[in-house]
Amino acid sequence: MEVIIDVFKESVKVTLFVLVMMVAVDFINVKTKGKLESILQTGNKWKQYIVSSLLGSAPGCLGSFAGVSLYIHGMISFGALTGLMLATSGDEAFIMLAIIPDTALILFGILFLLGIFAGYFTDYFIKKFNIATCTDCEFKQYHPGKEGYKHYFKDHIWTHIIKGHLLKVFLWTFGALLVVEYAMTFADLQNITSDYTFLLFILAALIGLIPESGPHLIFVMLFAKGLIPFSVLFTSSVVQDGHGMLPMLSYSVKDTLRIKVFNLIFGLVFGLIIFLVGY
Repeated sequence: MEVIIDVFKESVKVTLFVLVMMVAVDFINVKTKGKLESILQTGNKWKQYIVSSLLGSAPGCLGSFAGVSLYIHGMISFGALTGLMLATSGDEAFIMLAIIPDTALILFGILFLLGIFAGYFTDYFIKKFNIATCTDCEFKQYHPGKEGYKHYFKDHIWTHIIKGHLLKVFLWTFGALLVVEYAMTFADLQNITSDYTFLLFILAALIGLIPESGPHLIFVMLFAKGLIPFSVLFTSSVVQDGHGMLPMLSYSVKDTLRIKVFNLIFGLVFGLIIFLVGY
């Protein structure tokens, strides 16, 4: 019971921190609405890669959702969207900022740079092998613009953040913390994770394919407890994109699968390099 109470308190603290961060990010997103489009309309592909990767590096799903809309409207390339999804860590980014802030900032910086590289490489690969993208896209406006404080608090704060995210964040945080705490109590988790580190590395990549925030949180908690190396957390963050890919599924299933495959490869290759170096 003492463990459950401690985990509950920790989960509430993390969730409240996430709420503040989500509102801040959402507010910035609303205030800068339309600015990204004007920036991307004048510039070369490198500007797309940089801006897209920057969007992905922002905590949460708003950057991913914006990227999908930009892609569907022909304002960023397939590679730029791939780099964006690589750079994003979904709602797990908020959790990492709450419990491992120093590592989180380093990780976000690496993902940002890698997202730029991945965007360029993906577009080069797509062009070289003449792979047609957006062949089954359905043109939809994902988030039509509305104005006013009533809309903002009802649709953004209440519907999107509190109802859509916050309860899930709390439940996944509570569940992941509880699993780790009980595993440490009843099993020699330190030896288990050290003996099967490479298996956890592969597992992190495969679980990263799930288009949902939550399952990946177990790797954040394991890293926070010092039970897995940075390479496992890194690989999980590269392959997974929270639920940022969910709106893309409604536009193009083929492109969604292609993006996940590209990022799985990037995650395994670069994650393995970090793993072999010893981190």
